[in-house]
Amino acid sequence: MASLQNYVLAILVLATIQLKATSAGSHDHLQHLKSLHFSLFQHETINKTGYIIVDGIKGGAGVSQTTTPFGTLFAFQDPLTVAVNRSSKLVGIAEGTTVTSSLDGLRSISIAKLTLRLKNHKGSLSVVGVTNNVKSSDLPVVGGTEDFMFVQGKVTTSPVDLTGLTVVYKIQFHLYWPPYATQAS
Repeated sequence: MASLQNYVLAILVLATIQLKATSAGSHDHLQHLKSLHFSLFQHETINKTGYIIVDGIKGGAGVSQTTTPFGTLFAFQDPLTVAVNRSSKLVGIAEGTTVTSSLDGLRSISIAKLTLRLKNHKGSLSVVGVTNNVKSSDLPVVGGTEDFMFVQGKVTTSPVDLTGLTVVYKIQFHLYWPPYATQAS
């Protein structure tokens, strides 16, 4: 009986050692992923490229360049340019919707499709997450089309100019293609 227990114990120890060796090397491929990193600028003009569809609750934060009342539904279709200046080259469109999810009116749950026409890549990325109107926010990439099919990564949004009718956000893209996906050139 003792020899059977020792045999089972030896098998479990060997299996554990093998599992640790396998999992330790499983992240080595991350440094070899195809990647793409770049920044664009989103220009959102109230009542021109972005509209309040449903007003949020009364008594909370009011409507300003940085806040909307809790529960506000907002839809947008904004240009994406290569530089902070709106007249710089147009290379994409950000379209989506947000719902103000914080009582102070600064955070929203955001769903967006970013359609891009870059020099060597075209297609769209889908992102979902929580954005902060006055701080940087990371949104995970949850899907892609054409050259961005199977892409993984994140998009970081940061406010650049929150004054005037048009607000500007810097959008940083950190994209990775998994080994099984072929990146079109």
